[in-house]
Amino acid sequence: MKFIVPTLMLMGFMLFNSCDNKTSYTNFNDYPTPVNENLWIQYTPSSTLFKIWSPTAQEVILRLYKSGNSSKALSQHQLLSGNNGIWQKEINGNLDGVYYTYQVKIKGAWLAETPGIYAQAVGVNGKRAMVLDMQTTNPKNWELDQGPKLNHPNEAIIYEMHLRDLTIQAQSGIKNRGTYNGATEIGTKNLQNRSTGLDHIKELGVTHVHLLPTFDHYSIDESQLDKPQYNWGYDPNNYNVPEGSFSTDPYRGEVRIAEFKQMVKNFHDQNIGVIMDVVYNHTGKTTTSNFNLEVPDYYYRQWQDGTYADAAACGNETASERAMMRKLMLASIKFWIKEYHIDGFRFDLMGIHDIETMNQIAQEARKINPNIIIYGEGWTAKESPLPYEQRALKKHMQQLPHIAAFNDDLRDALKGSVFDDKSLGFVNGALNTEESIKFGIVGAISHPQINYSKVNYSDAPYSLAPWQSINYVSCHDNHTLFDKLKISRPKAGMDELIAMDKLANAIVLTSQGTPFLHAGSEMLRTKKGAHNSYNLPDSINQLDWDRKQEFEDVFEYYKNLIQLRKAHPAFAMKNANEVRDHLKFHQIGHQLVSFTLENNANGDYWNTILVIYNASAKKINYKLDGIWQQAVSGSTFDLKGSQIIKGTIDIPAMSMYIAFKQ
Repeated sequence: MKFIVPTLMLMGFMLFNSCDNKTSYTNFNDYPTPVNENLWIQYTPSSTLFKIWSPTAQEVILRLYKSGNSSKALSQHQLLSGNNGIWQKEINGNLDGVYYTYQVKIKGAWLAETPGIYAQAVGVNGKRAMVLDMQTTNPKNWELDQGPKLNHPNEAIIYEMHLRDLTIQAQSGIKNRGTYNGATEIGTKNLQNRSTGLDHIKELGVTHVHLLPTFDHYSIDESQLDKPQYNWGYDPNNYNVPEGSFSTDPYRGEVRIAEFKQMVKNFHDQNIGVIMDVVYNHTGKTTTSNFNLEVPDYYYRQWQDGTYADAAACGNETASERAMMRKLMLASIKFWIKEYHIDGFRFDLMGIHDIETMNQIAQEARKINPNIIIYGEGWTAKESPLPYEQRALKKHMQQLPHIAAFNDDLRDALKGSVFDDKSLGFVNGALNTEESIKFGIVGAISHPQINYSKVNYSDAPYSLAPWQSINYVSCHDNHTLFDKLKISRPKAGMDELIAMDKLANAIVLTSQGTPFLHAGSEMLRTKKGAHNSYNLPDSINQLDWDRKQEFEDVFEYYKNLIQLRKAHPAFAMKNANEVRDHLKFHQIGHQLVSFTLENNANGDYWNTILVIYNASAKKINYKLDGIWQQAVSGSTFDLKGSQIIKGTIDIPAMSMYIAFKQ
């Protein structure tokens, strides 16, 4: 989540009469809600059926255009009022490639034209929708395309990235910089002949990429892409259309769709899944949003005085509990899975949504793709009118059995609070963080060896299964891991900072939750100390590919960690009972946590695995029982366990140590 400074005027809570039907609505619950009605346009080569739900409208006009901007209307059509607030009209002829808008009349006044909230294709800046034969945008062999299969969600290793950050640097060796096409170019190298882009991601070994918003958003002016512009994209415009600024031609509605699909297929061809960051909790505009140009106020929550609620801290919040907002969210998610083969969704400020809607989304998504991954931020940015007990919060994850949430308890325990630059965590010198580290290790489940009263923010377990905890130490929000370590420990040398960085994500990648990495952390990504870079220039946000060689040992360490996790299923147990049965904590002290994974956990061919995290600045002499084989010591990986150890072993300062018994 980001905080876009709102420049929006609030629009009061208004109710309207439908003159056509002589129907008066006293509140939103009185609105007819045709939840089973298909509201997508229905195209065939011989005709197209247009539909819009607007129960308070007096009239609705459909306009057809030759282009997505500037051209005058080819024709204008009055939509007919039908049942349940639906207006529709079928237009004969092959309209493939024709653009269109709706315009709604409320209380005698015409609102601005809108592409409609069910637009599937749009022109430049998303102002006009487009009729499109979607099959013509499919890549070759699209019908055979599929993403990676998972036995359970914590087999995934997620890599969060912004498309522009990945590809925009001139030294990346990527030709189509800043685009869908550039994200999956093959054979790209930096100036030191190190792989970049997709080849880098594949070399690293992650299973899924998490794309920051790639649906159509407001911030970037697609008609001026020759001018420097940057935004993360958390200001939704059209929910069901790819963002045009990442395409090679935002003026032609079919181009962004075809290029997005080809990007997904190229990731899939490398057995890498694609997760979309979705922002159904608020819109980029309020009074002139597509929601309010269709059914004023209905899709948003209001306070009792009629002002818009703002749990998103961006000017508004949507009302997922209302039938037609829930319908839109369900239809949209299913559309992205079926039409674009998306493998997962990250919900921005998921706590704004209600539990019932989120559960329905998970159920419907899993029917289409059993390997789908759904997770979100289990909190809100500000207060909401939605009753606390109905919110899809981290605390309520046991009521959301097919959804995961970010573990901020572990995040801040590892490196310090994201809200306090100088605060410290386990890896950079804090004391008494060990219970929060243990909480992350087990994936936020109930475990008899954890004292929950000492966990950062959660005084009780919240996960039913370990994979419901998205374990991470950094993401696009707040400082990068390296910047946070550097700011909080200004006197630390580079070797110390590197050791802290390695240990932080070593803990993430050897814990039972679903591991999540911020793109570039594997080469000490820096944003030059910027805390909130949502609209800062490329010079701050871009991945600096020169750092791959400069910090080659860090990259190799991350790569080895990922290989270790993928090779050993003991680090990704399926359910809470398995974790309780097989994971035992041992020596716990200031800046020290150790545990074993026992009895071939989750079918692992290593019988017993010993994991030790030493966050102190000194080596630790650790007493061993029995004979072990050393797998990881400091930055040295030997998964064959060539070195036999017994008695005692020195654990290097600020490092993870792993040994095993066959």
